[in-house]
Amino acid sequence: MSEFQGCELPEDLFYDLDYVWVRPEGEGIFTIGVTDPAQTMSGRLQKARIKKVGTQLAAGRHVATLESGKWAGGVPVPFAGEVIERNEALLEDPHLINIDPYGDAWIAKLRAEDPEHALDSVHTGLEAIEALQAWIKRYDVQCMRCSD
Repeated sequence: MSEFQGCELPEDLFYDLDYVWVRPEGEGIFTIGVTDPAQTMSGRLQKARIKKVGTQLAAGRHVATLESGKWAGGVPVPFAGEVIERNEALLEDPHLINIDPYGDAWIAKLRAEDPEHALDSVHTGLEAIEALQAWIKRYDVQCMRCSD
């Protein structure tokens, strides 16, 4: 795992180069969450709304809306698909994203409409890590994880 200015950046994930990560799970299923620098910039998350299972989403539509005391925003999906699971724990305690954005605090799992091209608009590997480091520098982010 890469780390930059305290921000964890797993090399095995795919990124939209803004604030969303995607992990392929196989069989056309993908898990979506928000990055460490994004959770840091948002502040302590207080509310999460996640689309219901069965919801069809077009690429770019929001699978979730997150809110903190200083920020509210949507979590866009990089491909069209159907929500097949949502992280119910986040509905009760959205602050989990501030603690473990790449682990227990994933947001939703989607079945891609076109799995072969689901990752066409996201990036991985060295290219993604370098772009995310530039993003972190541009916004002068020093990542911190909240505690329970």
